[in-house]
Amino acid sequence: MNHGIFEKNSLILLIGILIVVSIGGIVQIAPLFMLSSTIEKVEGMRPYSPLEQAGRDIYVREGCYNCHSQMIRSLRDEVERYGHYSLAAESMYDHPFQWSSKRTGPDLARIGGKYSDAWHTDHMRAPKSVVPASIMPAYSWLETTPLDYTNIQDKLKTLQFIGVPYTDEMIAKAAADIEAQIAPDTPAAKELLARYPKAQVRKFDGQSPGEGVKPTELDALIAYLQMLGTLVDFTKFDASGPNLR
Repeated sequence: MNHGIFEKNSLILLIGILIVVSIGGIVQIAPLFMLSSTIEKVEGMRPYSPLEQAGRDIYVREGCYNCHSQMIRSLRDEVERYGHYSLAAESMYDHPFQWSSKRTGPDLARIGGKYSDAWHTDHMRAPKSVVPASIMPAYSWLETTPLDYTNIQDKLKTLQFIGVPYTDEMIAKAAADIEAQIAPDTPAAKELLARYPKAQVRKFDGQSPGEGVKPTELDALIAYLQMLGTLVDFTKFDASGPNLR
């Protein structure tokens, strides 16, 4: 090919570059219009329960993402420390996602079930009482602050609008489901579990559950933390990849 014409004429060279880049872009982008999603669904993933979502909102409100990431990279040292590397599907219902980019504290993608509710309560009340070297500030007011969930239906409606698969029934029962998740062994709790499999039902902040007991902000935050990394059964994973559906 006689490429002298491109080397001697900058305008023709520019046009040639634009043509080549455009062709490459079309080849990469056009197939995406044929896909409903670029994220493969993984068995076990579901939208957050209303209490978990409220806890996530508190997590964001308090800026926890400034010191904690929720993304385990597929590097040996990270997998050995934190557990299975993070999957894109685990963040598919996050708005915004909590990957973060800084780890003043440990990654929390697999924190669910690692510690007891009592540990989390003590940690929020006085971090140094359980981690002497911690520089995390205390969040003691969370256990005495009643959870405000008067607008939980509006939150779920907004998430439904942008693609999170909340049903109309889930939205209608949102407030009742928040109360049900801290009331084990009740008919309402069984209904909650039917809508949100693997949801953990108990009074998370250490207070005794009972009739008329209301959730605190600490209940919501611990419910969210105890859920992280527990929805996907990683024992079904092998060298060929995850159990996709």
